[in-house]
Amino acid sequence: MKRTALLSLVIVMMFAAFLLGCSKREGTSGASATPSAAPQESTVKEDSGAKSSGGEKVKLTVYSTTNDKPVQEVYKQIAAAFTSENPNIEVDLQFPGSEYENILKVKMAANDLPDVFDTHGWAVVRYGKYLADLRDEPWVPNMTDTIKDVVTDKDGKVHALVMSEAKDGLTYNVDMLKQYNIEPPKTFDELMAAAEKIKKESKGAVTPFFFSGIDDWMIGQFFDYFATSQLISPQQNEAQNLLNKTFDWKKWTPLPEKYLEMFKKGYINKDVLTAKYSDLPQQFAEGKVAFTLLGPSFADEVHKINPDLKIGFMPVPSMVSGDEPNFSGGERYTFGAWKDGKHLKEAKQLIAFFAKTENMEKIANVTKLPPGLKGVSATHEFTEYYEKYANIRVFPYFDRVYLPSGMWDVMCKTGSALLGGSVTPEQFSEKMKQEAERLSNK
Repeated sequence: MKRTALLSLVIVMMFAAFLLGCSKREGTSGASATPSAAPQESTVKEDSGAKSSGGEKVKLTVYSTTNDKPVQEVYKQIAAAFTSENPNIEVDLQFPGSEYENILKVKMAANDLPDVFDTHGWAVVRYGKYLADLRDEPWVPNMTDTIKDVVTDKDGKVHALVMSEAKDGLTYNVDMLKQYNIEPPKTFDELMAAAEKIKKESKGAVTPFFFSGIDDWMIGQFFDYFATSQLISPQQNEAQNLLNKTFDWKKWTPLPEKYLEMFKKGYINKDVLTAKYSDLPQQFAEGKVAFTLLGPSFADEVHKINPDLKIGFMPVPSMVSGDEPNFSGGERYTFGAWKDGKHLKEAKQLIAFFAKTENMEKIANVTKLPPGLKGVSATHEFTEYYEKYANIRVFPYFDRVYLPSGMWDVMCKTGSALLGGSVTPEQFSEKMKQEAERLSNK
């Protein structure tokens, strides 16, 4: 009897083991594959090149800095086309907006970055140790001469695909300048004279400049652009002193002085501290704004409201007598791959898909910016301006070369405090000095 019971128990255990073995399938790491089981993390390895088995999807998290809705829509279209060709790969596109930099800093500290992310000018210096080397990717030989050295380090590591190169200056309402008989200003004094003329002759109906304290990167743009005109572009400049950390920060004071003067004279929108970047297209389209200190990527949003409005593009005016205008440039919109990501192979696939000529053309035409790869034809309305100003000098963004990482946020926040009345121009300079020293020693 005991022998029969024991034999029955063995048979039951063998049958149970057989059923358990049948419930496993390749790629599930032995977890139950029944519908009621909890979702399992994909086991596709970064170097396997294999699609996830059993119908499971790889989810790529992708972060971009673009705030412009038309650009975001093109990104979404390209990502959807990629998923159509690679149904096992889901692309989770995210646009964190003004908090992008702070979010990425937290993620760097935790070593938990998105699979693919925009390096927004810091591919080598800030994000270098977190990024995969893309030098063997098929699009690398096509990088433009003006951008390849920006995202390639001394060892030849390529850190990111540059989809759009920055060539930043001022955008303006062409018809409005003609209306007030104003030529695109070449000097800062001419720019201020134009602002005064527009404000006076429009009887206050037109605000010469639009800035946002909510999206305070717009305020940071003023200081970054004109710091180059004041301190770097002139023949006698402060470039070496800034690099050597011997710069006299009292020489920064004229920048916040001029910006505060612009605000007090009514050249900047009165609601600057509560205005949002998303307010700009409507106001520009309605002829309430003359100039903006940013590239022309917002143009499509303006033309949805006012298709007939012509937007112009010009270099940043000079601030020192005898100097010439300039552009600020470098990386604008990029994609790099997190080197420790679980789906590195798929991340590189996605980046290569965005690098396809037809996709780069879509991005160039919606951003209105020069593409980072050769052989890409752009046919947007700002091509004439890039050709017109082809010989204007392009300097790297001021903060990316002459300030330690973290100073961008200092410029933005202190600029807002300046307009809010809690910081004087002299205190602004002292704050820059203190933070530059602190961040340099980190």
